[in-house]
Amino acid sequence: MAVKNPHFYFPFNFGAMPHELAGYGASMVAILPVPYDATTTYRPGARNGPAAIIDASRHLEFYDEETGRNFSGIGICTLDELEVVDDSEKMAGRVYDAVKTLLDDGKKVVMLGGEHSISSGSVRAHAELHPGLTVLHLDAHADMRDEFGGNRFNHGCVARRISELCPVVSVGVRSIAEEEAGHIKSSNGRIKLFSAREIHDNPGWVDEVVKSLGRNVYVTIDLDAFDISVMPSVGTPQPGGLHWYQVLSLMERLAAEKCVVGFDVTELMPIPGLHAPDFLAAKLVYKLIGYFFSRQ
Repeated sequence: MAVKNPHFYFPFNFGAMPHELAGYGASMVAILPVPYDATTTYRPGARNGPAAIIDASRHLEFYDEETGRNFSGIGICTLDELEVVDDSEKMAGRVYDAVKTLLDDGKKVVMLGGEHSISSGSVRAHAELHPGLTVLHLDAHADMRDEFGGNRFNHGCVARRISELCPVVSVGVRSIAEEEAGHIKSSNGRIKLFSAREIHDNPGWVDEVVKSLGRNVYVTIDLDAFDISVMPSVGTPQPGGLHWYQVLSLMERLAAEKCVVGFDVTELMPIPGLHAPDFLAAKLVYKLIGYFFSRQ
């Protein structure tokens, strides 16, 4: 735990990092909170996700019990929340501008949502810097609609917009529209999908997913990829999802065999009085920072 004595100053940043580890200039990692929640189609509230993740992270241990390492020394800076606008296409552009600036400064970017629509802006900035980028997309939903509700930048279209930038490998999907299934089949391998059901029935799924990715990878995670038993705090829940160690097994292999250039965690919809999902999201972010960036 970052700070245990209630009389000590307990900063409101990711991990309650002390000043010497949280300053922008000395940090390798920049946490970008984006409290955007305009196109959610079931239960709104993802706008509160970034603050809930940061708050929960203040109670993390810096020492990671699985790897036996402390990742905080690389420096993790928490930025102010990105100002939102009530237009999803303009919001994706605003995210692109912010992420591009951070990448130009040499930062590794970790974006916290907010709804999933924001991820297309971050991917665009990373794809410009890393030609040949592929995207690993963890989600309960395919998110491959060309438009939804007359909006091509709806959160249900984010993977479709990303696939127009670079190849996409979707993992954990268990809700898909007929239109989306047809588009994936006609993509000539540019879009690959590993459903939650086939993952549960296939002990070799991690090998198959990792082999399907290129060298440079961006990871985008909608938290409804997790099963509702461990992650009920999402706006569009689906039964039959992934579990904690399944996701970590994939991420560990990814870190060992590929170069992850950035990632985001989206769609946490905090439920008052239910803190475990917030902490799961915070711990996931910290572990991924360690897996992906601490050896770079």
